[in-house]
Amino acid sequence: MPVWLREHSWRQTLTAVYLSLPLRGARATPANIFCGEQYLKVSIPPFLFEAVLYAPIDDTNSTAKIGNENIFFTLYKKEPSMWDSLTLANADKEKLQCLRENAVLKAQEKAKEETEAKKITKQEHKKYALEATMKLEEAERKRIEDLKEKERQKVTEELELWKNQQKDGDKYKSIQKKGELHQEIEPLKERKNEKSNKTQIPNEGTSKTRLKSTKGCSCSIFSQNLKEEQLPAPRAAATIKVNFTPRVFPTALRESRVAEEEEWLHKQAEARRIINSDLSELEDLKEEEKNPDWLKDKGNKMFAMGDYLGAVNAYNLAVRLNNALPLLYLNRAACHLKLRNLHKAIEDSSKALELLTPPVPDNEKARVKALVRRGTAFCQLELYTEGLQDYEAALKIDPRNKNIEKDAEKIRHLIQGTMQSS
Repeated sequence: MPVWLREHSWRQTLTAVYLSLPLRGARATPANIFCGEQYLKVSIPPFLFEAVLYAPIDDTNSTAKIGNENIFFTLYKKEPSMWDSLTLANADKEKLQCLRENAVLKAQEKAKEETEAKKITKQEHKKYALEATMKLEEAERKRIEDLKEKERQKVTEELELWKNQQKDGDKYKSIQKKGELHQEIEPLKERKNEKSNKTQIPNEGTSKTRLKSTKGCSCSIFSQNLKEEQLPAPRAAATIKVNFTPRVFPTALRESRVAEEEEWLHKQAEARRIINSDLSELEDLKEEEKNPDWLKDKGNKMFAMGDYLGAVNAYNLAVRLNNALPLLYLNRAACHLKLRNLHKAIEDSSKALELLTPPVPDNEKARVKALVRRGTAFCQLELYTEGLQDYEAALKIDPRNKNIEKDAEKIRHLIQGTMQSS
């Protein structure tokens, strides 16, 4: 049941009503206040205040201020007058219910109108933003087109200027060539005139015709000699030899890392040598079954199915094919732990740690597993000191591992218990 707030104080003027409502330790928010034209409600569970006002108010301009465990209402009257009381007296329940419903309906319609107005305003803003964006894009497009047109005109003018310069240069060259030809032809003319003066000419007309013919012959011969001199000499033939660096890999020598490639080739040759050796159990196997990685995956599946002995056999064959993979020894150590072959588990874990060198962040998880499995084997052999050393070494690598920390604490208690009993 709600607790009705009856205590309140109010005063009025001709245009406004000032109402003070104590909250009794409750915290109010604007969401707890509802104000209509003639209906006022404050709901702060479990407190409730409800008032049907004496006369209508301007609910749009009226305000409510929350502070100091009070709510101060400033209610502006629609018509200037003095009220006889804050609430409507002698009102029956039906009238009060009708006023409440009307206030709620008006509030809903007002909220709906505000929502529609906001929606329309938002659409107008979007439309304005779209138009402004289109105008900016149009102005930018026009500016770019103007720049292109200016560049086009500039390039056209430069091209016309270049063409005119080329024409002027060609004219100058042709004039220069004509002057050179004229300078070379004049000495020939003088020589021929001298020869013609020395010889006796019976007929003047025939001598003129001969002179003209000789002039034409000498000019054509000279121009032909000039053309022959301008022709370039033919190019000499030659053979270009291209030498390629002998490479096993298809990449160029400058793009490869020779040391890594040589190591890879060495490992491949070693693997082929082992496969081709006299191992009787490899004769009936397929090519894919001679792959250590395939055997490792097969051993992992067998381990997951609980076939620990089959997994050990798969790991054994993989180790004979490639004895430099630390994960093979690590997984085989887990199988030996399940089969209670504790000494073999210690040997495989130690071999895995030997291969996991140097210690780098990439092999941290594998080193932690190897140390934990070896420590577990030591503890099962009741060599608690050695087991605790491996667990502490694993904690140094992975200090956040709570499981390893709990196991190490158990081993410490066991060591203390054995020391006390002895």
